[in-house]
Amino acid sequence: MQQFFYEHYLWLKSFHIIAMVAWMAGMFYLPRLFVYHVKAGRGGELSETLKIMERRLLRIIINPAMALTWIFGLLLLWANPSLMQEGWIHVKLTTVLLLTGLHGLMARHRKQFERDENRHTERYYRILNEVPTVLLVIIVLMVVLRPF
Repeated sequence: MQQFFYEHYLWLKSFHIIAMVAWMAGMFYLPRLFVYHVKAGRGGELSETLKIMERRLLRIIINPAMALTWIFGLLLLWANPSLMQEGWIHVKLTTVLLLTGLHGLMARHRKQFERDENRHTERYYRILNEVPTVLLVIIVLMVVLRPF
């Protein structure tokens, strides 16, 4: 089985990248929706619309894309376990774990908005919106440059 995945490594890598792009698109967009949600206030029509948008974005795009990113990434490692001997992969995996934690934090914030219990400011969500970008930069630099 491992040989099969090794022989189809470029297919796995392609699907991994596609899933990652979808995941990152959602991770960039969700905190933007939160910024708009804070501005909308509680209980209004816009707030209710944003709740639907946030829920659908998370459940239909972000969650499946994250799962597929992890699945294809782990299959890539299984197909080529020698990658684990390189330092850059450990930095990448640590950064992906941080991104996964951020994903969980955003899911928790979505539930708070759903219950009209948000306690954070527009500024908080604007800053949170930048974190996926920083993590993405680190991940891409590690994969492309393989500095160590």
